[in-house]
Amino acid sequence: MDGEPTILVVDDDAVACDLLVEALQKEGYKVEAVTSGQDAIAKGQARHFDVVLTDMRMGDVDGLAVLRAFRERSPDTAIVLLTAFGSMEGAIDAIRQGAYDYLAKPFKKEEIKLVVRRSLDHSRLLRENARFKEELRDRQELSPLVGSSPAMLEVYKVVAKVSQGRSTVLLEGESGTGKELIARAIHANGPRRDRPFVPVNCAALPDTLLESELFGHERGAFTGAVGAKPGLFETADDGTIFLDEIGDVGSMMQVKLLRVLQEQELRRVGGTNALKVNVRIITATNRDLAKMVKEGKFREDLYYRLNVVRIVLPPLRERREDIPMLAHHFLRRFAKVNGYAIGGFVP
Repeated sequence: MDGEPTILVVDDDAVACDLLVEALQKEGYKVEAVTSGQDAIAKGQARHFDVVLTDMRMGDVDGLAVLRAFRERSPDTAIVLLTAFGSMEGAIDAIRQGAYDYLAKPFKKEEIKLVVRRSLDHSRLLRENARFKEELRDRQELSPLVGSSPAMLEVYKVVAKVSQGRSTVLLEGESGTGKELIARAIHANGPRRDRPFVPVNCAALPDTLLESELFGHERGAFTGAVGAKPGLFETADDGTIFLDEIGDVGSMMQVKLLRVLQEQELRRVGGTNALKVNVRIITATNRDLAKMVKEGKFREDLYYRLNVVRIVLPPLRERREDIPMLAHHFLRRFAKVNGYAIGGFVP
């Protein structure tokens, strides 16, 4: 829907409607107007609008009903509620249900112009987000990445770019920000998608056990090693290995990982032969690796090898607009797993 922005004004006060239309047309926008919520819903079924400015309280169908109809049919349309001071509680409820913003009457022309500009930017970002996710789906079914905030849109852009290459990727973010989901999306949408994706939690094992898990061991390498065992790097050959919590590995393990990155080869524990591996490495951490380098806790050469492409995942508190989408995503997943028919949330 790129091109001239289109705006729909909805207000059962014809005079207020005309004033809004006139002000927005002077800004160069293409504006249509209706004086009932029912007509607004009908307009939305017939064509696309970038922004809808709707009064909260109207005689037939109120602003919340208009909001729900547009959210269902045209999720990239930005909805702005126009509300009198006495109905502010309803406007806040509308924000929870997915409205982009609200304006309290009476408002100034500068206020309406500012909120429309922001709303148009928001609508454009939502469309771009949908396009990027569709591009990823065209290559492979996308891992369940959820979010349409500007911050997540930037993440999707980087995922789309780096998935086709073989550069190492460093994912940074707090616990629970979806680092493994992003790693899986990069793998699933790249040329290695048909090869293994091997996730490893580096914080779950001490370095001695982690070394054996990653690099494998030969028979007799240690007590209990009754036979040779390939490591996870060998398992991931021609695919991707995801090293989560990379900031937790010790200094000796850092040296061994650096060798794999530099030489694309490894030695099993207790072995003497160098084994070639072709593995894309994606790492993740909730620590500040740059600070750890300065403190001498993480090798600088390894850090720069891992940090070829860096993706920072924002916590949910910095992208609150994604909360309704996430809530509905998990509700649908819960309903599907348990065989429930759940329509949505009750405010």
